[in-house]
Amino acid sequence: MRIEGKLTKWNGDRGFGFITPVNGGQDVFVHVSAFPRSGPKPRIGELLSFEIELNDERKKRAVNVTRPSRPAPELRPKPASARPRRPAPHAPRWRVRSVVLTLAVALGVYAYSQYSNRQSARVAVPLPDAAAPRAAPAAPPAAARAPETRWRCDGRVYCSQMTSCAEATFFLSNCPGVKMDGDGDGIPCEEQWCAGSSSR
Repeated sequence: MRIEGKLTKWNGDRGFGFITPVNGGQDVFVHVSAFPRSGPKPRIGELLSFEIELNDERKKRAVNVTRPSRPAPELRPKPASARPRRPAPHAPRWRVRSVVLTLAVALGVYAYSQYSNRQSARVAVPLPDAAAPRAAPAAPPAAARAPETRWRCDGRVYCSQMTSCAEATFFLSNCPGVKMDGDGDGIPCEEQWCAGSSSR
């Protein structure tokens, strides 16, 4: 029959001590050889389970001592620092999909807002009404119509490059950068082509 008790006395140097039964009774002698060899050293106050047998002198002694308050050495949990770290569990697929969908929606809203802002920033140009009659362009003066069909600004700027007074007058009136009116009276090439016009 097994009995439970507490180790109340222990002599580490001599390797023996005494156990006080929990249910009362005389202290029971215990030798270090009665403890499991793989366990830690006995310590005062620990709860023990044991059996009693008589020695050669017919005195009681504890044998087959176990430690019910302690887990078996092979089952004792390892310190937290020695435990291998488990990899973090992966997030569920539905959570990943919801995050991706949320990002896609946010990106779409941002792109649409940027597009709307650009469209509103543009100045609206009214298109001509197809049903409304178009006004005919104003006809140019008769004096200017004839030369336009005969000459064009082609880079000539001097009187020596002209062939007539009408041509010089056209270039002076319509072409930039010409050098044909030295006195600034509006009559070009007075010495070459438009000499008679200065007396008007």
